[in-house]
Amino acid sequence: MTQSLKEDAAGTMLHLITGFWLSQAIFVVAKLGIADALADGPKGVAELAHHTATNEQALYRVLRALASAGIFAEGASGEFRLTPLAQVLQSGSAGSLRSYAIMSGEQWVWRSFGALLHCVQTGQPGFEYVFRDHPFKFYKKNSEAARISMEGLTSRSAPENAAVISAYDFSGAKQIVDIGGGEGTLLAAILVATPMLRGILFDVPLAAERARQHLDAAGVRSRSEVQSGDFFRSVPAGGDVYVMKKVIHDWNDERALAILRNCRAFMPAHGRLLMIELIVSSGNEPSFAKMLDLLMLTYLGGRERTEGEYMSLLQSAGFRLQRVIPTASPVSLMEAVPI
Repeated sequence: MTQSLKEDAAGTMLHLITGFWLSQAIFVVAKLGIADALADGPKGVAELAHHTATNEQALYRVLRALASAGIFAEGASGEFRLTPLAQVLQSGSAGSLRSYAIMSGEQWVWRSFGALLHCVQTGQPGFEYVFRDHPFKFYKKNSEAARISMEGLTSRSAPENAAVISAYDFSGAKQIVDIGGGEGTLLAAILVATPMLRGILFDVPLAAERARQHLDAAGVRSRSEVQSGDFFRSVPAGGDVYVMKKVIHDWNDERALAILRNCRAFMPAHGRLLMIELIVSSGNEPSFAKMLDLLMLTYLGGRERTEGEYMSLLQSAGFRLQRVIPTASPVSLMEAVPI
């Protein structure tokens, strides 16, 4: 390797090593709502600091660093304005990732990822090592953390939901059961797109009320029902299609099998299971699934899986993987039928 190539590699590695500096700065401005404050035009740091009750010099240094990465732009007189990257941090904007940036930077995610070495040494989740609790039990005790996490995940869902509906025909079903449906945005989108379909959302009580609100807002409450319970014990019976979006990746193989076997037990013979997950590909190309797998390792003790690994899980639970349908988003649809 020549000296110039070594220097290029070192520069790239330095950029990667310090990536968490940038991600935490993004969290700060997302939490403070800086992009929202700039929606009506450029503003000086003094005004932004007053608006957000922050230290002017400290806020300036964060914004200056972000501007050097293309997130905001600093004008000649020191005012800051939005850039296309900064617009993604605006609340309610198309493709907004503000809630996801907040969730990712909160201490319960941040500190869990900081325990990655412990995870590698022991195979155990970092969250439980740091907080002495499972995340879902933690959410029951910390409603604000639960709200932030649900909103963060929902912010990622809209483009994925649209891609799912474009890729899969639900019109042949009469009743859909959304297992672990969270705030209900996927079920709402499916019901809006398929007017003759009825749906049941099944999740823990913590998610039920927020799901009802989303289903009401979508105008599909009359065709939907929200049930709460524990999918390790049972799931609603009698659905034509059982949907699970990013549920199985939360769990290790043993727990994932328990969920899948309950779906198989309560599903009619003609039923279909539709798992919506990222699939880990082979090769060395950049992969969000492989990065997300590290979050699953550190946070929940779950994992992203290859198509072969999902096929093996399904077979062990009494299903046959019938087809894999890619979508216009990172997620794929895996349709399985009982055997």
